Amino acid sequence: MTAPQRVLTRRTLAMYATGSLGTGGFGTLPGLVLVFYLTDTLGIAALAAGLLVTVAKIWDVLIDPVIGAHSDRGLMTRGSRRPLMVLGSIALPVFFILTFAVPAGIGPVASGLWVLIAFLVTATAFSLFQVPYIALPAELASGYDQRTKLISARVVVLTIAILLFGAGAPALRDSFANEHTGYLVMAVVAGLVIGLGMLVSSFVAPRGLTAEVASISILDTYRAGIAALRRSQPFRALLFTFLLQGLATGLMLAGAQYVATWVLGTGVTILFVALIAPAVIFAPVWALVAARVGKERAFRLASSLFAMAALVMILQVWMPGEWVYAPVALAGAAYAGMQSLPMSMLPDVISHDAARHEVASAGTFGGVWTAGETTGMALGATVLTVVLAASGYLESVAGQAVVQPSSAIVGIVLSFSIVPAVIIGASLWAFSGYPLRRVDIDQLAERTLG
Repeated sequence: MTAPQRVLTRRTLAMYATGSLGTGGFGTLPGLVLVFYLTDTLGIAALAAGLLVTVAKIWDVLIDPVIGAHSDRGLMTRGSRRPLMVLGSIALPVFFILTFAVPAGIGPVASGLWVLIAFLVTATAFSLFQVPYIALPAELASGYDQRTKLISARVVVLTIAILLFGAGAPALRDSFANEHTGYLVMAVVAGLVIGLGMLVSSFVAPRGLTAEVASISILDTYRAGIAALRRSQPFRALLFTFLLQGLATGLMLAGAQYVATWVLGTGVTILFVALIAPAVIFAPVWALVAARVGKERAFRLASSLFAMAALVMILQVWMPGEWVYAPVALAGAAYAGMQSLPMSMLPDVISHDAARHEVASAGTFGGVWTAGETTGMALGATVLTVVLAASGYLESVAGQAVVQPSSAIVGIVLSFSIVPAVIIGASLWAFSGYPLRRVDIDQLAERTLG
């Protein structure tokens, strides 16, 4: 028997999905251009560039569980997660612009410190929004299919945002002859759009909710996150899977600009459109597939297609050319399912845990989830820079012409093909331990509503 479910209004769907205009933009643009900005405009060596990005992401990992606990306490004391979301939405554009406002000619060390500090604060502002945002579906929708519907709407906007920022922002940057000016204008436009999308979505957070949430210290916050991992086997399996997939996709995202520049000899816009346009089309398709065969089987199918597409792209070492847009498009279609389906499973995991322990921990789960996702994406950039350094990649400053050795080209292709394919394979092994199915969630909703 299927439990009765709360009906989602169009307003709730639209406002929640609008937040992905911000999360998609911030999740895409720094991952796509920041390392390239450091190595090919500011003249920072590949390993140092990777270290800077990784340090900022480690900071993210450390603060996400704390923000999650504060979000839960805000729900208890004020009846809403909204205040943190609004604060992050307002602060992010300012520091995002500063990240790409490094003055020309100040040297690689000073440039690196500038980017590190500005990006640290930007990442903090983003977490203030992102962590509560991830916790909301468990409060906005009930039931297996309603959450899939909510997350699918979000992923449609997410993929559009990825396309908009991934293709449009580099094109805007490249329209200026001066690289520093191009990056600054790109950051101003992108930062304002990201902040506006986040701000609008902040007001979908319900008010007047009540929850039993204990007041805990920062140390207890980390203990709560560890406890959530220990007590919820479904959460462990889903989180580790998503972390590995974040590593694979983060690696390919960071490498896309290098592939476009040094392998294809084009701008990154065409490559990115080939990747994301199919994702926009297939986001609702994966929701239909999940409704028919279940989220879990649909997710395995999407991940397998992505891995196969990545493997094919190793042929760029011997046959670089436009044919690569075909497997890239297949990867994009699969990527839509890889994003939407785990995120629609997360509210199921949260509700499953709440029913067993009768304590609201959505913020804690959201904080740990965001920390895991951030870790994966950060390690993607790190792996890329390690491969670049090992293969002899040459850094440069704005206006300087360099010729990359053939070993560097091979390293770029490997980081865009066989390495992410292997990581996706590992993620499917991790997902084999995920136990929840439709019947479990429907029975849980029936008990809760009954």
